[in-house]
Amino acid sequence: MKTIFVGNLPTQATEEEIKTFFSEFGVVRKIELPRDIFSGRNKGFALIDMEGHEARAAMSGLAGKSFMGNTLKLRDEKPKLKGRRR
Repeated sequence: MKTIFVGNLPTQATEEEIKTFFSEFGVVRKIELPRDIFSGRNKGFALIDMEGHEARAAMSGLAGKSFMGNTLKLRDEKPKLKGRRR
């Protein structure tokens, strides 16, 4: 499983629209779409989980593409380690 950070999303975009857009490259396993607590609109970014090869295909195929009038910014989201390992 690979997580893609997707930035510069239009604030009116819904989870379903984003899922449909990325589904061209494979199965979207999970979408995290943070929302503003006051307006209810998304905050302009999402984290999308896909299988590794599908995520890489989506990143190369969609980088710099327009989605609802905004140019997407994609990057591989590295997992954050909690605490230190000794």
